[in-house]
Parts: sequence; C-alpha cells; structure tokens
Amino acid sequence: MGVQGGRPPAMNIVVLVKQVPDTATERKLNPADNTLDRASSDGVINELDEYAIEEALLLKEKHGGEVTILSAGPDQATDSIRKALSMGADKAIHLNDEALHGSDSLQTAYALAQALRTTEFDVVVLGSESTDARTGVVGAALAEYLGLPQLTLANKVDIDGGTIRIQRQTDDGYDVVEAQLPAVVSVVEKINEPRYPSFKLIMAAKKKPVTKLDAAGAEIDPAKVGLANATTETVDFAAAPPRAAGTVVKDEGTGGVQIADFLASKKFV
Repeated sequence: MGVQGGRPPAMNIVVLVKQVPDTATERKLNPADNTLDRASSDGVINELDEYAIEEALLLKEKHGGEVTILSAGPDQATDSIRKALSMGADKAIHLNDEALHGSDSLQTAYALAQALRTTEFDVVVLGSESTDARTGVVGAALAEYLGLPQLTLANKVDIDGGTIRIQRQTDDGYDVVEAQLPAVVSVVEKINEPRYPSFKLIMAAKKKPVTKLDAAGAEIDPAKVGLANATTETVDFAAAPPRAAGTVVKDEGTGGVQIADFLASKKFV
C-alpha cells in the first residue's frame, strides 16, 4: 500500500469506477436469473464516480503522482474505463471474470479489495453510491476488507503528509473526520465539478495502459463471489405498470377541498 506517515514523494490514487445503465433509458432485469440486463441499455460511468475521478485528479495536481482507475465488470465496461482515462487518469485495471456475475455489494467489495492488493495506493476514492443499486455500502465494506480507515460522504478532501482530512456531509452541515493514510474515501456530488475530456486527452486515452485482471489473478476465492454465493437475492420482479391518467380537478368553488382530499387519500397529508 502507501505511506503510513510523512509526506509521500508522489500520491498513488486509485478511483473505483462502475459502469451502470444510463438512467435516461429503461432499465431491465434478466428473467433468466433476476440480475441486471446490461445489454438492454447503454452503459455509462456511475455519476458519483465522475466526482471521484475529478477529486483524484485534483489531488494529483496538488501532490503529484498517478491516478489509476479500477473497474469490475464485463467487456463493455471498457468504454467507461476509456472515458475515465480521457478525463486525465493515467492507467487502469479492469477486473473481468464471469465468476463475478451476480455478486452482491459485499461480494463486490471483497473482489475489489483483492484487486487493490495487486497495486500500490495511498488513497482509494469512490462515489458514495451507484445509480443502479444505491446500497451505499461498498466503500465501508471495502475499508473493512482492507483493514483501513473509511472516510465517507466527503464534500471536501485535504491531505497533509500522511494525514487525510475530510468534511463529512451531514443533515446539519458537516463533520471534520481525520485519518492516516492509506485510507478509503467516498465522495458526494457537492465536492467538485467534473471536467469534460478534451480532444487531446480523448486521443491520448487510447494509448494508456489497461491491465486485464481475472479472479485467479486477484486471488479471489470463487466460493466468495457470484450469484450462487450471494448473501442477497432478487426473488421476483415485475415491470412497472403503465402510468395512469391523472386526476383532473375542476375548480367550481370546491377545488381546494378536492385537492386536499386527494392528497389525504394518497397519505401525502
């Protein structure tokens, strides 16, 4: 891993990037195994992970070093990896193995932890949740598997020598949380504004190295990943019903009462 104290000569920053279905398109489950049907919609970088990439690039610009993208997913995740590289990351690791299909959040965290053990890092940055699952637990589980401090829901990150300090967003403002490197940090969307890739960076991204890693290469125990070993299960699902016509309220002196009655029937008031 990275430093335990003192200023590192250069930061090794790893950003976890997940490819998710585009939220602008219809998302479906595969009836064969009740898992996400990734072929039914376009894949994009998880929105919060773009903020994680930007924060990693800002840390690199301030402290020097390298930004590595780590993504676990099927072949099509390559598109999102290349976009992350075109934002300015230096290299990537693509964990891709059919044995990982159907893994739940805890299994995914375990697999990512194993993949991280194959590279050097001072800090791991990721989005606080993904738009396809919204469990928000991968960062915490990852830190537990690695035995590292976790700093969650960061809207500001500062590093001074071997110390990392964040502002942790809360309902009432923020808490200041501090830990020693190496550490795992999850970020929220208020932390920065992700940059757009320039044409020069897009072209350069095509030549940046992407290391292919399978389960065996990451020393992932097959009994700890995959649909058959998942700790959670989608028992059944059904397509959302078509949207019904709305209720039209014609105000003939009782419009306010009708609206109040409607809201009460839906338990909004």
